Amino acid sequence: MARTERIILGIDPGLANTGWGVVAQRGSRLSCVAYGCVSTSKDRPLAQRLRKIHEQMAAVIARFEPTCVGIETVWFGANVQSAFATGQARGAALVACAEHDLQVEEFSPSQIKLAVVGTGSAEKDQVQYMVRQLLALEDVPRPDHAADALAAAVCFTTHEGLADARVRAEALERAARQPSGRCGAVGVDARVAAAKGVRS
Repeated sequence: MARTERIILGIDPGLANTGWGVVAQRGSRLSCVAYGCVSTSKDRPLAQRLRKIHEQMAAVIARFEPTCVGIETVWFGANVQSAFATGQARGAALVACAEHDLQVEEFSPSQIKLAVVGTGSAEKDQVQYMVRQLLALEDVPRPDHAADALAAAVCFTTHEGLADARVRAEALERAARQPSGRCGAVGVDARVAAAKGVRS
């Protein structure tokens, strides 16, 4: 099996604070490359705040050259207004990722907690502790937005197989809906081709 070597960017989006973390993966070993936070003032116009998030995330991508991204989805459990602001920040960050043609996977807070701690109901301090342990850091990353971003990057490495399985399942479903044509050969061939997309 080929040895995996890549740089993964993790993003914890937020209008006031968008955390980011860069993780290097070499085989099964993960290490922290860098982390930080893009902060915007509530006194600035919304468009300017989003522009800052986009530009600084683009600068991070240009500097560290990741090939893939793990980003946290919006959680609507708190309040709608906060979730809407977070969604706008996610959009600004995602545009920067799209401009660099990065592979992006989105994970819910519970998926990230499960990947890092082993339970989807973990507390924030548990996530921070495990990020420190997994990446062999001397201290817990600060601010906590950066720690959450590193957790999203770690989550990318553990959920990638699930993401691939979802893509294969969708391909099989599309193939099954295709007109079968003469003797059903086209539909069958398409399903076989999709099934062979499983990684070795």
